[in-house]
Amino acid sequence: MSAVGSLNARIGEVTERITKRSRPKRERYLSRIDAAVENAPPRQRLGCANQAHGFAACGPLDKERLRDEATPNLAIVTAYNDMLSAHQPYERFPELIRAAAREASGTAQVAGGVPAMCDGVTQGEAGMELSLFSRDVIALSTAVALSHQTFDAAVFLGICDKIVPGLVIGALSFGHLPAVFIPGGPMTSGLPNDEKSRIRQLYAEGKIDRAGLLDSESKSYHGPGTCTFYGTANTNQMMMEIMGLHLPGASFINPNTPLRDALTREAAKRALAITALGNDFTPVGRVLDEKAFVNAVVGLHATGGSTNHTLHLVAMAAAGGITLTWDDFSDLAEAVPLLARVYPNGKADVNHFHAAGGMGFVIRELLGAGLLHRDVKTVWGTGLDGYVAEPGLGEDDQLVWRDGAAESGDTAILRGTAAPFQATGGLKVMGGNLGRAVVKTSAVATERHIIEAPARVFHSQEAFQEAFKAKELTGDFVAVVRFQGPGANGMPELHKLMPPLGVLQDRGQKVALVTDGRMSGASGKVLSAIHVTPEAARGGAIAKIRDGDMVRVDAVVGDLEVLVDPVEWAKRPPATADLSASHSGVGRELFTPFRAAVGAADSGGTIFAEAFA
Repeated sequence: MSAVGSLNARIGEVTERITKRSRPKRERYLSRIDAAVENAPPRQRLGCANQAHGFAACGPLDKERLRDEATPNLAIVTAYNDMLSAHQPYERFPELIRAAAREASGTAQVAGGVPAMCDGVTQGEAGMELSLFSRDVIALSTAVALSHQTFDAAVFLGICDKIVPGLVIGALSFGHLPAVFIPGGPMTSGLPNDEKSRIRQLYAEGKIDRAGLLDSESKSYHGPGTCTFYGTANTNQMMMEIMGLHLPGASFINPNTPLRDALTREAAKRALAITALGNDFTPVGRVLDEKAFVNAVVGLHATGGSTNHTLHLVAMAAAGGITLTWDDFSDLAEAVPLLARVYPNGKADVNHFHAAGGMGFVIRELLGAGLLHRDVKTVWGTGLDGYVAEPGLGEDDQLVWRDGAAESGDTAILRGTAAPFQATGGLKVMGGNLGRAVVKTSAVATERHIIEAPARVFHSQEAFQEAFKAKELTGDFVAVVRFQGPGANGMPELHKLMPPLGVLQDRGQKVALVTDGRMSGASGKVLSAIHVTPEAARGGAIAKIRDGDMVRVDAVVGDLEVLVDPVEWAKRPPATADLSASHSGVGRELFTPFRAAVGAADSGGTIFAEAFA
């Protein structure tokens, strides 16, 4: 049991205003999901032909239960493919889940699959322009999978960047069903992340060849499981645990281990135990309330997580009738200390983080400091106090939970709230005459938190790289990379900017980045104001910047300003760009309706804005 801390006043204030702001939409949402709850298996009200189609391919025992008994049926929604290292272990999971369901006198069926693309493969390529939109496709695919309405609960197999948020949005559209998320775990540690980063910079400088770079990358990404740095995929796992959708301590257990398999089986049994057919009904739409989303944002700040969640959490909350804003992120950041240093915010990887105390220690510390809501619903049924424990195997390889770490095993990686790495969280919301943006400061040296320099304007990361290779990027400057927002080209991540910017910074130049694109969890050591909104393609002020304009990026007070005479600035027309090359090929033409319908970054960058209004 964690120490009891009264709720921090700022946490309470932000939660209260979210609740008040969201009340009309939230009440409509809850009324809708309450109306969908049935205390008998929903398949029993289907026609005979409908039911027969639903269990035609099942074995005799499952068919008997599905046909004649009031036993729970579990939907498996899977993002399995064997190209993503993180998702390859899921190949084995459906049979583990089906066997566990039978042991619990239930049944389980793969209800459907959802797409899962790897941002690591598509970085810098045309496919990356489908990445953010894939989240909403996953939500749609989840809804299709569950639309047969033959299920009493669901388990979700997904880990990586857009997959978990998309699954959550889809699950919330069936918010009357219990939902348990089952992780696959991180790959074992390979080449240290800081060494990988060093070799990328050497390649950018032309000091090693492509073969040397590929050798380094292959030693970093070398086996099944999530990539070991603390980007969006592993931030997803933190978030699912701190929101109560995982079993306690499940996030960072390596794939294909006895403990991982035991947790998978237990997750299936737990999902069957919390249906409307039993006495512990826990629908996901009730689990993911205002307090759960505040806890998620607190966890994001405390661990220095991915900036992508300033998009995803807003979109996820909206799916549950909750209005979460960037101002909420900003205000919570002022109250939450940074407790973890995991690459790119440090040298450690997530395996080291887990060994140092991991999620159990983080939750214990945050609860003790009154920075989390402990009185929340979870799939484990304990509130957040139950998530201070960590799983292990006892006698006869039975799954047991023990008290989690009360002290950090390595204070270079993980610290308590009494002596954090920083007094405030690793994310900050910025604003000024250029619009609003997000900056991740946890990996940026303090002396680089304010950069004022002339702008160098580019309409693609490729154009920036060409200027770098031509040795045109001299002196101090702010790189402005625009027409990268959701309405322009799907808002790709722009990771290929980081190695050359890092090279220039290491040479002594003061450099920063301002973009309406994304940088994910790997924004690294260069000051980067990202997700600028309004975006350039929709007439945002970022489209008015010209080469040589003085730009101020101040992550201390949160100012994002162009220092141009206000009269001249008001008269200056925005630039335009030919975006046709980003609107066809590699399937991009199919996403024309998405680009037209997508909302702004600060509203989640989702196509569902009207649906959630």
